[in-house]
Amino acid sequence: MSWKFWQAGAAAGTAGLIGRAAAGAVAAYVLVGIGLGWWWDYEPESFSVDDNAAAHAAANSVGVVTGYTTGATVVRLAQTLLDKRGGYLSNDIFPPGVWLDNVPSWEFGVLVQIRDMSREMRLDFSRSQSQSAEDPDLSEAEGQFYWDNASWVFPATEGEYRKAIQYFDRYLKRLADPNHADAQFYARADNLRNWLGGVSTRLGSLSQRLSSAVGKRQLNTGLAGDSAATQATPVPPESEVKTPWLEIDDVFYEARGHTWALIHLLHAIDHDFKDVLEKKNARVSLQQIIRELEPTQQPIWSPIVMNGDGFGLVANHSLVMASYIARANAAIIDLRNLLEQG
Repeated sequence: MSWKFWQAGAAAGTAGLIGRAAAGAVAAYVLVGIGLGWWWDYEPESFSVDDNAAAHAAANSVGVVTGYTTGATVVRLAQTLLDKRGGYLSNDIFPPGVWLDNVPSWEFGVLVQIRDMSREMRLDFSRSQSQSAEDPDLSEAEGQFYWDNASWVFPATEGEYRKAIQYFDRYLKRLADPNHADAQFYARADNLRNWLGGVSTRLGSLSQRLSSAVGKRQLNTGLAGDSAATQATPVPPESEVKTPWLEIDDVFYEARGHTWALIHLLHAIDHDFKDVLEKKNARVSLQQIIRELEPTQQPIWSPIVMNGDGFGLVANHSLVMASYIARANAAIIDLRNLLEQG
């Protein structure tokens, strides 16, 4: 009888040890995950586009020519997405990456600006006129950047974006080589105006999405200004637009990513289009746009994105961000008008 009791006690003790070991392992895993999540949940620092272009050119044993700074900036933005602390998180399916949403939203904002600039370089900056052939490397690079940003395998997003970087590097190497006249970058006022038009559309949409954090009644103005205009399906004359509570911080950090990338791209444009801007007496206007966007990168001292009423006691970070972006967008519209003038 005592032997059976001893066996039962030993089994119970073994089960208890296993249970405590499993609980300890789970606790350690959670603690390590929380620590890594805190370490990865950050936004990279800004960098000098001029220094970056010089370093990139030196690494490839070429000189910095017109357009090189803009192309090298796109490469650096993409490398930052992939190689920042914690790596690329938007396609993570395991903790702690899967727990994070602020950084993936930031990554998407940066990615959209990379895609827009890649498209503009393929369509306009690298072509002398509408009937010119596309640059083959830029064409391939743009396609790779449009790969699903959340694909984790077969193939992984990171691998596709690294291929895009390689295509951009090939273009930049040909661009700086005087023996490859087929690779060009045309710093013209009309090209710059086209890109700024796309930037204005992006910022206008972001401003509206951020403003919707508090909810608002919005009139349907889709057909305003044209009595003969029609649309596909009827919509109510008035609707209420409000960002879901759980998506407010996602929109906010996506806007942070957009503006972080855009500040660098505008600095690169200031370098490559310097002569065009000075001829139009518009360089100071571009620099003012950068000044308007710089406050969007100020540190956030609150542990969460606040969503108070417009004139309430609690701050509303989304409305503050929308204000900065709207002012920058207004300055971009003015700059486009300057570039259109002779």
